[in-house]
Amino acid sequence: MTRHDKLLAAAINNPAGLRFDDFETLLAQCDWTLDRQDGSHRVWYSPKGARLPVQAGQAGKAKPYQGRQFLAICRRETP
Repeated sequence: MTRHDKLLAAAINNPAGLRFDDFETLLAQCDWTLDRQDGSHRVWYSPKGARLPVQAGQAGKAKPYQGRQFLAICRRETP
């Protein structure tokens, strides 16, 4: 199992437990593009143009709802 597969499985199984750095690594591995940072928010775009602003939550974790938004966009964009 590759690191990408492990990160994706972690996001699916427990979005509340995903570290923010790992979440951004997963975004980059899925060919998302970091467009800009405005304060603490970083704006990522999917390969098909969906916009997702993200920011770190408490204790360096990704915010669970942002992980769920990412997964929902991936499902919509995957044929």
